[in-house]
Amino acid sequence: MKNSQDNNQEESLIPPIVPTYARMDAAFESGKGVRLYDDKGNEYLDFGSGIAVNCLGHCHPTLVKTITGQAQKLWHTSNIYTIPGQEKLANRLVNLTFADSMFFTNSGAEAVECAIKMARRYHHETGNPDRYRVITFEGSFHGRTLATIAAGGSEKLTKGFGPKVDGFDVLRFYRDMNKVEEAITSETAAIMIEPVQGEGGIRPVSAENLEILRNIAKKHGILLIYDEIQCGVGRSGKLFAHQISGVTPDIMPIAKGIGGGFPLGACLATEKVARHMTVGTHGSTYGGNPLAMAIGNAVLDVFAAEDILANVVKMSDKLKIELLKLRKKYPELIDMVRGIGLMMGIKLHIDPRDFVVQAFENKLLLVGAGENTVRILPPLNVTSEDIDDAMKLLDKTCQNLLKKI
Repeated sequence: MKNSQDNNQEESLIPPIVPTYARMDAAFESGKGVRLYDDKGNEYLDFGSGIAVNCLGHCHPTLVKTITGQAQKLWHTSNIYTIPGQEKLANRLVNLTFADSMFFTNSGAEAVECAIKMARRYHHETGNPDRYRVITFEGSFHGRTLATIAAGGSEKLTKGFGPKVDGFDVLRFYRDMNKVEEAITSETAAIMIEPVQGEGGIRPVSAENLEILRNIAKKHGILLIYDEIQCGVGRSGKLFAHQISGVTPDIMPIAKGIGGGFPLGACLATEKVARHMTVGTHGSTYGGNPLAMAIGNAVLDVFAAEDILANVVKMSDKLKIELLKLRKKYPELIDMVRGIGLMMGIKLHIDPRDFVVQAFENKLLLVGAGENTVRILPPLNVTSEDIDDAMKLLDKTCQNLLKKI
């Protein structure tokens, strides 16, 4: 135990929580739907959804009932035993996607790590062990582990954590993905891309470009990986964003929305890839635990019962129209509006941090991103009235910022 002098000295140097976040000055105590309440009783409109995590808002009654009921029965056993909830959720996702099999994780970064391992393992087992490199793209975000920051590649992610993990070739985010073929070598194992970049500034990949990447992968015998951790689970208006184009991947890491706020991820894959992940090749202590599986299944139950995808399509049309009106009204601030579904971005002429902070002061929660963009990520069950309330606060935010310019 440190003596009091040592404690005082250390307290002056660093807080008990490592300061890796520039946190807003608010401590939330409760939430319901699209609204949060802090310890001072202030109400906030949450259009960030915990960075696209709380897909059904806060404290959805079905999720509350599910987690309470499961917590009274069983939390954790181990993957050395059968977990019926895993089999149920896996079968549902198989029926809803391209996938034949999957591995459950606790987070998106773990799901991406699994995807990378799957790609390498596939080539090792099919006679091409030298194929280990993955092509990725500038502006991408795949996680915060050493491998996933190398996959993202930006200095913001990798500075101070060198040397970079080898095995990633980070390319420009091309308007014409035919150029990707020039980067293929005898060591290339896969291409990994987000169908809609989130951290990169809400940049959708066109159906044409997804088709180009699919054809390149097929031509060269490599795998196509879609990172749908942020853009998946209904945010686009389809269960997964790539389903809009109909162009499927070989591997797809998911997370965020699938747990509705509970830590849950998965790495989905086709049979030709998954069959090589044999006993002992991968594992997770907590991944796929009974509590997480109960929540994942409940999220899909709510999607079906409340027709969540139809609501996303309807509300996204309204949100986009209102944002375009805002851009027309404040061209000095807003450069463009882009995105799909309820994953919208407003590209600004000012620092997005200033916009996020001003919106926060007006009791509206948003999320910053790259390319001078602010993300607007409301819950997928957002109402027309919620959007009207948000637009009033966005208008107020723009007015406040204009006075400061």
